[in-house]
Amino acid sequence: MIQLESFNLKTMIMRTIQKYPERNALSMVDDKPITYAELGQMIEDTIALLRQYGIHKGDRVAILSQNMPNWGVAYLAITTMGAVVVPILVDFHINEILHIIRHSGSKAVFVSTAQYDKIGYSDLDPFPLMINLDTLIPVEARVPKDKLSEIIQSGSYAFKRFKNMALEAVGISEEPAENDMAALIYTSGTTGSSKGVMLSHKNLVKDAWLTLHIQKVDEHDRLISVLPLPHTYECTIGFIIPLMAGAAIYYLDKPPTARILIPAMQKIRPTMILTVPLIIEKIFKMQVYPQLTRNLVMREMYKLPPIRKALHKVAGKKLMKTFGGHLHFFGIGGALLSHDVERFLFEAGFPYAIGYGLTETSPLIAGCTPKVVKFRSTGTVLPELEVRIDNPDPKTKIGEILVKGPTVMLGYYRDKERTEAAYSPDGFFKTGDLGLHTKDNYLYIKGRIKNVIIGPNGDNIYAEELEAKLNEAETVLESLVYESGGHIMARVFLNYEILDKLHNISNMGSAQSERFIEKHLIELRTHLNANVASFSKIHKIIEQKEPFEKTPTQKIKRFLYQ
Repeated sequence: MIQLESFNLKTMIMRTIQKYPERNALSMVDDKPITYAELGQMIEDTIALLRQYGIHKGDRVAILSQNMPNWGVAYLAITTMGAVVVPILVDFHINEILHIIRHSGSKAVFVSTAQYDKIGYSDLDPFPLMINLDTLIPVEARVPKDKLSEIIQSGSYAFKRFKNMALEAVGISEEPAENDMAALIYTSGTTGSSKGVMLSHKNLVKDAWLTLHIQKVDEHDRLISVLPLPHTYECTIGFIIPLMAGAAIYYLDKPPTARILIPAMQKIRPTMILTVPLIIEKIFKMQVYPQLTRNLVMREMYKLPPIRKALHKVAGKKLMKTFGGHLHFFGIGGALLSHDVERFLFEAGFPYAIGYGLTETSPLIAGCTPKVVKFRSTGTVLPELEVRIDNPDPKTKIGEILVKGPTVMLGYYRDKERTEAAYSPDGFFKTGDLGLHTKDNYLYIKGRIKNVIIGPNGDNIYAEELEAKLNEAETVLESLVYESGGHIMARVFLNYEILDKLHNISNMGSAQSERFIEKHLIELRTHLNANVASFSKIHKIIEQKEPFEKTPTQKIKRFLYQ
């Protein structure tokens, strides 16, 4: 097991740099990788640059950029010098981005060329130091586009120039304490309410270190990063853990569509990938399932469990080849995975594992290695964490998940009231999630408390579970269950490709197709209601004409539809 003298990011990255100097660390898929020795030099040079411009320990420094190796350079430079990194999701609205910079008091911002417009022409006052992340060169506000291009082209001279300007600042000299704040992360929850979560060095490094107790990662691993780095799930599990173990991380220069992702996987042959349910659910519904049921005979055979399992085994092997053939860990987190997709992964023997956590817990609370996955569970609670189910239902044993341990946040930034409300009287963090914790330490998630619908007789109706059942229908891509006017309602985004294949809907007139969809929605409701408890029956299903608006981690923004 990896030994660390101190649970801080500086100790962590310096150990790896010294142990694996010549191994690849960070790279774009089609570029020459940065080695750990080179990464160490880039961190030192970036610290020198920040100090030259008056950035000191404790100062907040934001990063606004898509995933790239220099994102990691900036993150590690900021945190190892004792400053506080403020990672900002590029999908945030401009108003949210400016609010985060103001609220955090960020003195500097690393901004990629692609994101420059969002702050470069703003009315921020005082205006923070801006550093172009592509080149790690400071840029002024309101730079004309042609001038910005010239700066980008001169990037090869960046490190030499600033090293000469600030020789006395070179070197990672300040030692951040374990309990110092390392990251200030503004969440974009499905409730629409952003909070600044303060995570310490110990929170982040300890969570990564404890995760390595349940899933082995070493210097031979290769990870393709497809989720946004400002999200704690990707940052801790997909960035800090590989760097702690000396592994290599590869980034895509475009969104992870099949057209971009498949060639990248064939080239890199990743051993690890982290995803959210929506990604694998789309792969299954759009590519795997249609092949398994491509004619009437196969559709009927697929209904027989022994044949379905055999077909899943074959499809799983093909999917492994598509992913490069070397995958040993396919992590899924961020939301509830649909039943039928997990059944496919489970029966296929695909090396998947589901994890559970929150930004406030750095993030992982529970997870496991693919070899010990239990169907529908998020795995076992991490060592050193204490989980309690608060106020469990006498029948189901389901209650709110509370957690205590070294990975739980310092609190919400400049928000004492919210911070105090987030903890139980005896110091447990209240996750807001409902779950079941078994005697063998496995955790089962049932959904968010705020999404629970209380039935007429006081029964708990779990919206996420109904959605998972709706999503089992081959014609449903996404769904949302909610309460309205005392009734349980659902919205579904339909798969018109499957509808056309099965019912030739594209050749219907508009009136006929509308009548068909109305009838189909009734059939979906009837089928669902026949398979759920009487108090969980759906009153009406409405068609969602466009894909649901989502957070950067692909969770539906429920508050927009309720």
